[in-house]
Amino acid sequence: MKNEPVAATDRGYAPALGNRQVQMIAIGGAIGVGLFLGSGGRFQQAGPGLVLAYAIAGFAAFCVMRALGELVLHRPTSGSFVEYAYEFIGPWAGFAAGWMYWVNWAFTGVAELTAIGIYVHKWLPDLPQWITALVALVAVLAVNLLSVRLFGELEFWFSVLKVTVIVLFLVTAVFLVVTTAKVDGGSAGVSNLTSHDGFFPLGLAPVLMSLQAVVFAYSAIEMVGIAAGETKDPRKVLPRAINGVIWRIAVFYVGSILLLAMVLPWTLYGEAESPFVTVFSRLGVPHAGDVMNLVVITAAASSCNSGLYSTGRILRAMALRGEAPRLTSRVGSRHVPYGGILLTACVYVGGVVLYYLVGPDTFHIATAVASLGVLSTWGTLVFCQMRLRKAALRGQLQRPSFRLPGAPVTAWLTLGFLLLVLVLMAFADLPQRIAFWSLPGLALVIAIGWRVVSARRATAEAAGSSGRPGRPGRARRPARPARRHGPGRRQPRQAPRGRRPGLTRHAGPADPVRLAPPPAPARHGRGAARARRADRTPVPGRAGRTPGRGNADGTRTGRGRGAGGAVRRRGRTRRGRGRPR
Repeated sequence: MKNEPVAATDRGYAPALGNRQVQMIAIGGAIGVGLFLGSGGRFQQAGPGLVLAYAIAGFAAFCVMRALGELVLHRPTSGSFVEYAYEFIGPWAGFAAGWMYWVNWAFTGVAELTAIGIYVHKWLPDLPQWITALVALVAVLAVNLLSVRLFGELEFWFSVLKVTVIVLFLVTAVFLVVTTAKVDGGSAGVSNLTSHDGFFPLGLAPVLMSLQAVVFAYSAIEMVGIAAGETKDPRKVLPRAINGVIWRIAVFYVGSILLLAMVLPWTLYGEAESPFVTVFSRLGVPHAGDVMNLVVITAAASSCNSGLYSTGRILRAMALRGEAPRLTSRVGSRHVPYGGILLTACVYVGGVVLYYLVGPDTFHIATAVASLGVLSTWGTLVFCQMRLRKAALRGQLQRPSFRLPGAPVTAWLTLGFLLLVLVLMAFADLPQRIAFWSLPGLALVIAIGWRVVSARRATAEAAGSSGRPGRPGRARRPARPARRHGPGRRQPRQAPRGRRPGLTRHAGPADPVRLAPPPAPARHGRGAARARRADRTPVPGRAGRTPGRGNADGTRTGRGRGAGGAVRRRGRTRRGRGRPR
């Protein structure tokens, strides 16, 4: 709708993203290191049963995207689920959801930068990996700070490259499986799913424990909702983009994992290399592995780029309500929220330092902590959709035609799945346990932050009720009552007899009282020029005025003039000069 009112959180942005850019952002945002790098290590831990984990998580992702679509068509906004949590749950929920989403992308960016270091290490083994990560950070930061249009174009071509390579892999893998071609001394085919100790070679438990990594692989599918505030004609573009994400989830994720398990035995995959690079390297085609390695580097850079984009908008939406540092509310001349982007970039720098100290294990720790943000984001979206549906049933609003199928049953199933993943993290490997036990600390910090924000708002409301406007998120002291003089109060001191009468001030309802003039300004030194400009004596017989306040009779004239417009200045001498001004 062209005449739709613009939300406060969307002011300052420009609708620079078109249909093709939003479509590819929706696709490319969901293809990152979780699929390209993380799946190799999970194959090593869970075997071919990893396909089942991707299928279950894919159903949950489908429900989340349809819930997001229903919310976006209800009210498109760049604040996305933070705005929806604020509307359908409460202010505290918007505050918590926003900061958990920021935690998600802050640690996702750290994982992406770590993955870039691992990929480049294949070509430059002697170059420290943290240097590669730092160079990649500087590049994506520059892209985000320049303009939204540049981000959209770059993300469009990144996504085209990722999708092209995935499609190329799918076509190649299907051909290898159908023809049972020889790959690295073995045969590709369906038999690879069960020929190496069965479909669950290590049991069902490792498959369940891998759900956290699988959910992380699906993260960023909600990017299309954040782009709603900068999309031209969102009610027409976004449903198609969301539906496109859903079927591509089934093809790109579940299809890719299934074909990876069929082309090579699961025992050949590892966490030190992307499984896609492993497949193309063992096909015997010269430089095929190098080309795939380049593609997965661009995929990681693209995902990091999307993280800076989304967190900048989310933090600005929160800052406008006083729930984030004031720096994050700033928008540059190119309509870029550079404050939030720079804050997230600082965390990325901290991740580079952690990478220097810990090494490649940083990737697993970062993805586990980021998964907490993914779970909270998905849970918030689904719960907000449930509240929207209830409000529509009560007749409080009109429910959009683009809806979550099977609601509320599918919504409750999705929430149950997310809770299961969270509980399983407490019994998984060390990085997941670290992330799980960091959750109480995150909750405590967010709770303290909300208490501080609530206290500031209460103080601002108290200041506003006393007649002094307050500012959201910033405490103001109560306004001091103005001192008034009237009957029964001590009157100001009268001007001494014989002096030039001072300016007029009303002491009561009727009678004016003449006050002594201020001390004569210094003729020389600091402030003399300002005093000379302010010292204007009214011409006798004409109404004088208080400088800068209007005439005594309440009218206003030109600066330093009386009612007749004449001005007489007292003679002053400049320092070193004998002539009067």
